[in-house]
Formats: sequence, structure tokens, C-alpha cells
Amino acid sequence: MDLVALSVLVRWLLGWALCLRLYRLPEGKIKGNPTVSVLIPARDEEGTLPNLLPAINSQTFTPLEVIVIDDHSSDRTASIAADLGAKVMQPPSLPDGWCGKTWALHHGVKASKGEILVFLDADTEPAPEFLERLVAAQEQLGGLVSVQPFHRTEQAYEQLSVLFSLVGLMAVPMGPGCGVAFGPAMATSRADYDKVGGHEAVAGKVVEDWFMGHLYVEAGLPVSAYIGDGLIEYRMYPGGFNDMVMGFAKNFATAAGEVRAIWMLAVLLWISGLFWAAWCLPASLLGWPLMGQQSVLSNLLLYLAFAVQLITLTWQVGNFAWISLVFPIPVLFFLGVFILAIFNLKRGTIEWKGRQFLTR
Repeated sequence: MDLVALSVLVRWLLGWALCLRLYRLPEGKIKGNPTVSVLIPARDEEGTLPNLLPAINSQTFTPLEVIVIDDHSSDRTASIAADLGAKVMQPPSLPDGWCGKTWALHHGVKASKGEILVFLDADTEPAPEFLERLVAAQEQLGGLVSVQPFHRTEQAYEQLSVLFSLVGLMAVPMGPGCGVAFGPAMATSRADYDKVGGHEAVAGKVVEDWFMGHLYVEAGLPVSAYIGDGLIEYRMYPGGFNDMVMGFAKNFATAAGEVRAIWMLAVLLWISGLFWAAWCLPASLLGWPLMGQQSVLSNLLLYLAFAVQLITLTWQVGNFAWISLVFPIPVLFFLGVFILAIFNLKRGTIEWKGRQFLTR
């Protein structure tokens, strides 16, 4: 085996190693009778709340209250939430130095009464036992417990997000006490939330979940994270291709800067192997420049090895099976959004849902 082939093999094996710690939210029963407030920030979410709120009403554990914080929506978010039984409130106008989500949740917490706070994004769809298992995990582990939902795709363009969904999990440790938090579904006690300063302490952060996790760790509180396969899912960016591009670009560069260097290096090595496999097969077929093996058969086997790996690794993350067979396409998309994120960092701002956010 030559050095190029050995290098690609090592990168392929890294992909398996990086996904060994994709822990599913454990089973558990709630002890005692804690009061739980479910807080949902919502800006122009009339299309998602009819999925989320009935799912909350069907939970095996009944929360004390469900509060939808209408972040100055221009659609029927507030009326739909009220019709579906949620308490609806609207925060004051967004001040300088705050992001819309952190401002909404800050006021939602102030209006809530529960001992345990559960934060759910409006596009999430929990299974009936999800809330009970999330609260039980928070009771057992303490601190901040979060879950990354299973990524459900419906339209062809959504399949392009496969690498973002997978890399976001590869790049961090997971499980109990991992120190990482995912914003779509989080639970914490009110006492711990107040101890770290709440959302006011991460007021201007675009990826507030990452920084909230840091605050808990700095306060000596555990931070645990799991995948939501079979327990909670979401459909990201149903508004179309442009929304998806801007959404990933909004979070990408900021989140990448928070990943530990050793994890980032391992992920970059794996991605470079994926890029290499995406190039080698067409290069061997079309006579393009190519280092290493020139054989079409060997490069076809390399291509299939990464395709099978992607199919295997993503089955717990989202429904991405067919796009993995033509992975050079999402590779190009990933690279394009990465370049856009760099431009956004240089520019310092990005627009999302009619607002300007700082990217630095």
C-alpha cells in the first residue's frame, strides 16, 4: 500500500471513530413531582407550531405550562399558538446587543413558574415519551441536558445538508458530562439557569447554545448532550434553498471557532478524505490530474467505501440515504457554504428573518 492509499485509509477510519460517541437520550422515569415550564421562541412559525404543540399535548408527562414567546412575528404565529392551547406572550422590542432568540427566552423565563425549564425550538417534533425522558435525564445528571433532533428531510434540496448535520455531531464529544449543548431541545433547573446568568449572559451570541454550555462548565455544572433518534426530530429550513444556505452560513463559522482543536483536526482530516474520494473517481475516468492509484476500479472502491460510510453514519442523524450515493454534490455544497461563512465573518454581519446579526 502506497502512502497516498494509507493516508486515505486513515481518514476513512477516522470517520468511524468520530461517530462512536453518538449517544441516544437514555430511558428514565421522573422522580417526585417537578413542575416543568416548556418555553418555545417563535418568529414567523405558523407552519411549524401546528406540529409541535399537539405533540407536546400528547406527552406521557404533562408540563405545568407551555409558553410560546412570539418574537414580533409578521404571520399568524401568536393566534395559532393560542388556538392550540399555549400561553402566548411577546417580549418588548429587541434592544441593541441582543439576538432575537436570547431576548425571547430571557423574557419567557421571567414569565414562567416551573422548577425545571425546557427550551424547544418551534420546528421540533417530540415523540410522546420525549419530555419525560429529557426531564428524567436532567434530574439524574443535573446541570444542562440537551438533545440534537433527528433531521427529517422532505424536499431534494434538504438532502444537501447531510454534511452539516453529520459534521456538527462528529466535531464534539457527546454523552453525560461532555460539555457541549445543542439549542433545539434543552433542559435545566431554574436554580442552575439563574446561577450562570441565564440568557442575559449570552445575549448577543448567534449560537447561544454553545456559549450557554460554556457558562455551565465554568460554574462547575455538568453539561450533557445526546442525539434524538426516534425521540425528537425537526425539519430544518423548509422555507427553501436560500433559507437553508443563509441558516447554515449564520451558524457555521461561529460554531467552528468553538470546537476543540483536536476534534476539529480530526474532522478536517476526515472531510479531506471525503473530498479526495469525490475527486478520484471522475478524475480516473476523465484523465484529470490525480495522485496515487490511477485505476478506475480502485478509485471506484474508494468512492463506494465513503458512500457506504456516509449511509451508515447518517442513519441515526437524518434521512439522507440517497444523497450519500452521490456525495460529491453535498461536498461541493458544504465547500460553498463554508466560503460564504468566511465572507460573512469578514463582513461582520448576516441577515436572518429580517434582522442583522453579528458574526464575530
